[in-house]
Amino acid sequence: MKAYILDRYGKKAQLRAGTVPEPELREDEVLIQVHASGVNLLDSKIRDGEFKLILPYRLPLALGHDVAGVVTKLGSRVRQFKVGDEVYARADDFRIGTFAEFVAVKEGSLALKPNNISMEEAASIPLVGLTVWQALVEKAGLKKGQKVFIQAGSGGVGTFAIQLAKHLGATVATTTSTTNIALVKSLGADIVIDYKTEDAEQILSGYDVVLHSQDAKMLEKSLNVLKPGGKLISISGPPDLEFAEEIKAPWFVKQVMRVLSFGTRRKAKRRNLSFSFLFMKASGSQLRQITPLIESGAIRPVVDKVFPFASTNDALAYVASGRAKGKVVIKVL
Repeated sequence: MKAYILDRYGKKAQLRAGTVPEPELREDEVLIQVHASGVNLLDSKIRDGEFKLILPYRLPLALGHDVAGVVTKLGSRVRQFKVGDEVYARADDFRIGTFAEFVAVKEGSLALKPNNISMEEAASIPLVGLTVWQALVEKAGLKKGQKVFIQAGSGGVGTFAIQLAKHLGATVATTTSTTNIALVKSLGADIVIDYKTEDAEQILSGYDVVLHSQDAKMLEKSLNVLKPGGKLISISGPPDLEFAEEIKAPWFVKQVMRVLSFGTRRKAKRRNLSFSFLFMKASGSQLRQITPLIESGAIRPVVDKVFPFASTNDALAYVASGRAKGKVVIKVL
């Protein structure tokens, strides 16, 4: 099968278009013919070597985490799906490779595709949708009447997070550039801060939850936005000891993460705030809870560009540039 392969880590390295064997199917997996694959910042960060400590992949490696496609083969223990089903998923860590014609995904990580959207739109959902669900529903327990600050509202995570938070009944504040103000307002943002001319720290206060996705400077400002007892959930670091325990990291990696997060944890504790780092996990059951929200129109996919399979490297470069409004997708079939 055709695939885009990472041969060596490197800043802005080019993936190689090549031919590799179809994945060997395990008994709890299904083989999916890939119709479309979402592109995420995680893909470019893995390519650049930023996650070598957390995700020690063996190279060469086909990249790609999001998939929408059709089931072509079943493992011997698979019971929930049949050949011909249209499905979507976030591929499992260490079984990624959706920048390819076929990918194997665990049955437990898979869900039937929402019936009212295209393959390209479905491929835009899994990683960002699960990230937001695990942040706002699982970790934050966001409730009606609470206030949430979602950074970078026009990005892939932000466009989904605004919509889910509004569905949950929260008041939503977000940051974006001048050109994207109309977009985030159309998704339901109540307070929109133009980060080029305004400072969120000076405008927002008394917030229950912050979904942090930016740099250390913004992390510091976000602590000041929260009220006592508030929760800061970061998807951009620093990773903490709890996360290190979750991934069963080696002792030295745990110590690195303890040191990296020490300053943030100390500041949060001093202000009676909770800080946690989130690295999302694949979950078919959570996707099945997201599906009806898409089918009802409560959440709509926001797709910026669809690239042909031959332009996979261009798609990755566009995502890494930070200019995308919503998601970027590769059309494979």
